[in-house]
Amino acid sequence: MQKGIAHRVFPAASIAVTSHGALVALKAFGRFTYESSSPLVSIATVFDLASVSKAVATTSMAMILYERGLIDLEAPVVSIVPEFAGSDARRGDVTVRMLLAHSSGLPAYEKLFLRMKTRDELLAAAFTTPLTADPGARAEYSDIGFMILAVALDRIADEGLDRFCQREIFGPLGMVHTAYNPPAAWCASIPPTADDRTFRKRIIQGEVQDENASVLGGVAGHAGLFATAEDLAIFAHVLQQGGRPLVRPETLALFTLRETAPAGTSRALGWDTPSAPSQSGKYFSPRSYGHLGYTGTSLWIDPERQLSVTMLTNRTWPDCSNKAIKDVRPAFHNAVVEALEPGITEKIR
Repeated sequence: MQKGIAHRVFPAASIAVTSHGALVALKAFGRFTYESSSPLVSIATVFDLASVSKAVATTSMAMILYERGLIDLEAPVVSIVPEFAGSDARRGDVTVRMLLAHSSGLPAYEKLFLRMKTRDELLAAAFTTPLTADPGARAEYSDIGFMILAVALDRIADEGLDRFCQREIFGPLGMVHTAYNPPAAWCASIPPTADDRTFRKRIIQGEVQDENASVLGGVAGHAGLFATAEDLAIFAHVLQQGGRPLVRPETLALFTLRETAPAGTSRALGWDTPSAPSQSGKYFSPRSYGHLGYTGTSLWIDPERQLSVTMLTNRTWPDCSNKAIKDVRPAFHNAVVEALEPGITEKIR
């Protein structure tokens, strides 16, 4: 992690590692920015999770609603979000499962924020985004799909994603430093994620880095959650223990099992699984599941090793040009496993 800072991959980082039910590492590295006068990072520093929000919040809400019998994974999305229907008859074949598994045929990403200035306008654009593949034909990671999924979940629960997750997940688990639209009092504890010179024309600190999520008011299915590494370790510990008190082990197993279709997919329902080469490194077992975030965040859980690794950074500061996080992540995960299992390198050989 210190090497990553030295090579200017990110200025700020915080990590948490749990092993066999115990928190074995909780560390902070660097400063909020590369300036020597910038605040030092501490274990209380709160990070913009970016797409890790998809797993921790949106997918968890889907699991809870599924367990309560309120969601049918095979239900057509148009039965919950009629605005998703259009002249393309294929849209009627898109199911809730496909949104979770990123196999809906929707594109990965659209800069909707450039044209749409309000939440309602942006959601309307998301609902009508053309399919770029037949539903179920290919796996393509899609922010658009998770924007639509969150609307479906909101309507089923009759409650917004942020309020539902606070009441059902973050509050009960004691994740007191986890929130959408963090309060102003937290701002001094949150490293900046971007010097946005084109869209918002300000330094982005304490508000979501993702522009589409920003137009959506900071609460979106694909991004928007903020948390400390310790809070994510609490969440990961619950999943390692089988999901209780959030969900039953059978529900967690269903959502974290790699899908069998489309061919070649690495996706589970709302989660990813290791695929060579994996950002989780070379040691995580095939039963592992995790998620990455654009700001340089990740959470990986290996149920066989009873291991979880949270890694939070602001690698998008001051801009998104440096992609070396893709090298740091697997190297860090490998180092964690090698530290916990000193003989593993010999075993692999």
